[in-house]
Amino acid sequence: MKNFTMQVAGQLLGLGSNLLKFFGIKQIYDLKLAHVYAHELLLLMSKTIATFEMEQCYQGLVIPAIINAAQRGMMEFIVEIIKHNLDLLIISDVDDRSIFHIAIAHRQEKVFSLIYGLDTIKYIFLSFTDVNNNNMLHLVGKLSPQSQLKLQQISGAALQMQRELQWFKEVESIIPAAYKEHRNSEGETPYEAFNRSHAELLKQGEKWMKDIAQSSTVVGTLIITIMFASLFTVPGGLNQNTGVPLLLTKKFFKLFIISDAISLFASTTSVLMFVGILTSRYTADDFLKSLPNKLIIGLSSLFISIATMMVAFSSTVIIMLQGQLEIVIPIVLLAGIPIGLFVWLQFPLLVKISISTYGPGIFDRKMEKWV
Repeated sequence: MKNFTMQVAGQLLGLGSNLLKFFGIKQIYDLKLAHVYAHELLLLMSKTIATFEMEQCYQGLVIPAIINAAQRGMMEFIVEIIKHNLDLLIISDVDDRSIFHIAIAHRQEKVFSLIYGLDTIKYIFLSFTDVNNNNMLHLVGKLSPQSQLKLQQISGAALQMQRELQWFKEVESIIPAAYKEHRNSEGETPYEAFNRSHAELLKQGEKWMKDIAQSSTVVGTLIITIMFASLFTVPGGLNQNTGVPLLLTKKFFKLFIISDAISLFASTTSVLMFVGILTSRYTADDFLKSLPNKLIIGLSSLFISIATMMVAFSSTVIIMLQGQLEIVIPIVLLAGIPIGLFVWLQFPLLVKISISTYGPGIFDRKMEKWV
C-alpha cells in the first residue's frame, strides 16, 4: 500500500510538473530565480568594487564592463556599480564618451533615462564632447551601425523615423541652447548631421506611408461608391407617390440607414486622410506627429466603414429573408470575415502607431534620484 501511494504521488508530481511546463509557469519561475541570483551576485560585486581605487578599476575589467553595460542597455548593472563608487560616473570610453553619450549612440533609452535621476549633476554631462567634438545632440543625429541595429526591432520605415525624431527631440529638450548650433570636427551642426544621416530613412518612410495610403484609398473609394448607391436603392423600395421608403418603420431598416450613413462618412474621412498623406511635404518633422496622426485616423475610419458596411449588408439580408434563419445566420456570420481579416492584417499596425504616437514614451523623465 505504501509503495502504491508513493507511486501515485510521484505520478501526480510528474503531471503537475508537465502542466507547469505546458503553461510556461516553470520557465517564468526559472527566469525570476535566475534574476534574483544575478542581482545578489551584482550586489556582492558592487560592494567589492567600492573598495577599489580608481587606478585598480582602470587596470581591471570594471570600466570596460560598465561601458559594455551602457552599450547593451543594462541599467541595473550600471546603477548598482556606480552608486557604490561615484567616481565611476565620469568614466569614458576610447572616444571620450560618457555612459550617457554611449547610451545615445547605441539608442539605449533606459540607460539614457538615468540622467534624469542626477539632479544638477546632469548638466556636467550635457556639455561633454567626444574626440570628434560631437556633443549629445550630434550623436543622436547620427545613424551609427549600432543605432541601426536597434532600429531593426521596429517594423516600418515611418515608425523608425518617428523613433529617431523622438530621440532627437528628447535630447534637444535638455541640452543647453548654445550646443544646438555647435559644430563638430566635420563642420556640421546637430541638425545638419541629422538631415544627412537620415536622408535615406526619410525616403523609405515616405515610400512606406504612400504605399499604405494608396492601397487604402482604393478600398475607401470603393466603399464610398457602394454606400452612396445603397441609399438610393433601399431594401423594400420607395413609395411611388411620396418617395418615402416602404419599410421605414422597420427596426432593421433603420439599422440599415444608420450603418450605411456611418460607413459613408467614415470611408469619406479615411479617403481624405489618406489623400492628406499622399500630398504631404514629407519633411522630417512630419513623421513625429502629423503623418502618424493622419494614418491613425485614416485606418480607424476605414475599419469603422468596413464594419458598418457589413452591418448594413446583414440588416438588408435579414429584411429580405425574414424568418429563414437557416440562410440568414450563415450569411451574417460570413459578413464578419472581412472585419476579422482587417483586424488581423491592419489592427496590429494601428496599435503600434497609436502606442508610439500617444503612448507614455520610451524615456523615464520621472526617474528617481539614484546617486
